[in-house]
Amino acid sequence: MNYYVDLILPVPLNQTFTYEINKSEYDFIQTGVRIAVPFGKSRIITGIVDKIYCNNDIIHLVKPIYQIIDQYPLVSKMNISFWHWISNYYLSPIGDVMKASVPSVLLFKSESVISLVNENYNSSNKSKLTDDEYLICEALHVKDKLSIDDIYNILSKKNIFKIVKALNEKRLINIDEELYSKYKVKTNRFVSLNNIYLREDDFLRLRILLKRSVKQLKLVNFFINQDLNFKILVNSLKKDHGYSSSVIKTLIDKNILLEHHVEVDRYKFNINKHKQINSLSNDQELSFKKIISYFNTNLPVLFYGITSSGKTEVYIKIISNFLKNNNQILYLVPEIALTTQIVSRLRLVFGDKVLVYHSGFSINQRVEVWKKISKNDQPQLIIGARSSLMLPFTNLKLIIVDEEHEQSYKQQEPSPRYNARDSSVVLAKMNDANILLGSATPSLESYTNAIKENKYALVELKTRFNNILLPEVKLVDLKLKYSKKLMNGHFSDTLIDEIFNVVSNQNQVILYQNRRGYSPVLECEDCGTSPKCINCDVSLTYHLRNNILVCHYCGYTNSQTNSCHSCNSVKITSVGFGTEQVEEEIKNLFPNYRVSRLDYDTTRKKNSFENIISDFENQKIDILIGTQMISKGLDFKNVQLVGILNADNSLNFPDFRAYERSFQSIQQVAGRAGRSIQRGKVIIQTFNPKHKILENIINDDYASMYDQEMKERVKYNYPPNCRLIKITLKHKDYNLINESSLWLSNYLKNILKKNVLGPEFPYVMRIRNKFQKNILIKIQKNQSMSAVKQIINKSKNSLISISSYRSIRVVVNIDCY
Repeated sequence: MNYYVDLILPVPLNQTFTYEINKSEYDFIQTGVRIAVPFGKSRIITGIVDKIYCNNDIIHLVKPIYQIIDQYPLVSKMNISFWHWISNYYLSPIGDVMKASVPSVLLFKSESVISLVNENYNSSNKSKLTDDEYLICEALHVKDKLSIDDIYNILSKKNIFKIVKALNEKRLINIDEELYSKYKVKTNRFVSLNNIYLREDDFLRLRILLKRSVKQLKLVNFFINQDLNFKILVNSLKKDHGYSSSVIKTLIDKNILLEHHVEVDRYKFNINKHKQINSLSNDQELSFKKIISYFNTNLPVLFYGITSSGKTEVYIKIISNFLKNNNQILYLVPEIALTTQIVSRLRLVFGDKVLVYHSGFSINQRVEVWKKISKNDQPQLIIGARSSLMLPFTNLKLIIVDEEHEQSYKQQEPSPRYNARDSSVVLAKMNDANILLGSATPSLESYTNAIKENKYALVELKTRFNNILLPEVKLVDLKLKYSKKLMNGHFSDTLIDEIFNVVSNQNQVILYQNRRGYSPVLECEDCGTSPKCINCDVSLTYHLRNNILVCHYCGYTNSQTNSCHSCNSVKITSVGFGTEQVEEEIKNLFPNYRVSRLDYDTTRKKNSFENIISDFENQKIDILIGTQMISKGLDFKNVQLVGILNADNSLNFPDFRAYERSFQSIQQVAGRAGRSIQRGKVIIQTFNPKHKILENIINDDYASMYDQEMKERVKYNYPPNCRLIKITLKHKDYNLINESSLWLSNYLKNILKKNVLGPEFPYVMRIRNKFQKNILIKIQKNQSMSAVKQIINKSKNSLISISSYRSIRVVVNIDCY
């Protein structure tokens, strides 16, 4: 009988790989453990066990494994089943799903290690070596092994492989592969007095020995005066007690002090106080009871609660009900930015049961959170962005998806291109867990699932906490203001007056402009030229602070000069405006006000987002200017005015969801105003004040917006009336993209008929030096999604089997909206 193991490897291929094992390994290995295996000619990589089986039918050559890394599974069978679902549903290679799930430092890799063949290295050979070759051999003579990085450092040269190859051909070195991992446990260094010197006779001999070393003797006396088994941090000895490193080291070398390395939790935090769970209002209590009753039916629950209705307090009470018996709860937020406030609130209530997982943490911190969740030795509330969906849960009982409408839940690049909201519904079902989707502006898909499809239960909370009135919304007609010359830069007189009144009364203002930088386009007035990105078909955005032009697609930068790059004219004007320009104008209008900006550019440094939010909460900032970051669930008690500088940007965006998303983003940012006793105000500046979506926002009428949008979606056959799959073809050659996309669309149209749209170039047709063309497939409700996916896979394989199209990159995006 032959024994085999199928492994998921971190390579972008949609298959598992089979390796041979022996009988004892077959009895020992479990699904989910890590195994190092040879891959290719010389690489060794780490895979996760998918299946173990015995079979006599395999006749092709199968490699043996290299090394078993784990005794117990790193991930559970449930995790692996979820990986396969993600892979199959979103047509993503299972290797990509694994890479997205397991922190990279847990996947051991091989490293080339070089050692010296001593018997061949003699005086006759030395004379024939170049200086670089001799230097490497001498280094190997001193140190048994060197890595490639070590040789880089020794020679300070880029191209070292020719030298290594020459030494190998002369049979002076051996090249081997060794496994390594970048993850290292964090430790603190302690010292204690060797117990033998606690006896009086030994201590007296020690004093005589150290009588000429005053500082060493002083440090020994310090330990003698402490409790038995006393240990102290080395850093504390240096900083707090003034002992030098040399004194400490000398005593360690003499075995008078003993050194201890104690593992430290990178994730540890201090909780100074605990807060009791707040009492719910009558409306909140009613919503809570409805949600719990619907949980008993095992239906996903859509919690539609208007802004400032107190959804988080309801979440907290639900969490407290579930947080027992080592249960795990996942609290999903759409972006890292949201975690700052929500983590603070939940830690006050649930203390060290709260864990946070997102890409803002270092890789080592994420590994430690991963291990805590895998171990699951206490009840855990895990707060995280979409990547936290892939954590190794062992007892998941509840998933809360906050701001479920947010498009940030959809992963666009790289693969797997999954939607965390939709995938969380599947994950909950696999784990027999409850799921709660919350939003003040639900997505049309979720709302349809609740009121028409009966797939979700619906709970509504339509009153603000403490019966606070919704903010007063006022539209400002920019066309009229410009004609009457009542504009100062991008600010109407109405908005300027309101800002002055609010800040004068010691309250705060939020200004919303969902575009960062100073200006999206700089244009020459003489020749009409604007600087373009060399890699993408898009204008460069001007950033005033660094005086540079930046591409927001690929990151290309260029310095800004005072003259046109084409005709040398100095008549350069900016078209459009971003948050930087808003900041400059508001500082000129109100030089004595404290102004800050919250966007991607100001939050790149560690803790910068938390610092800005903290300063705004503590009223150290009067006016906060921001992009969509400020619209997502943040709670500021002192904000009385929200100004939306140009509502038309999102309304005119070329996307079938433009009106829905405009309603959601404006309604969300408007909800930041008036969250305390005093009623807030929202000023919306627009060139089209009679737009139906703006009327819905003024009336806080989600139902009308939903009805209007659903009529359009049914009329033109867009989700949730159907499903969408987008196929994108990418290549450097413009003609090749046209030919291949036409071939693929004709192939699909022959089978799927009118359901295939395109091929069409997107709004930005070239990104990172690659042209792209899209084909859109609409899948009707009576069609089989899996059958369409099979057709897509077959068509994709047929395309790349044509030699001239083999270099085309084909990206399939399921539920691309």
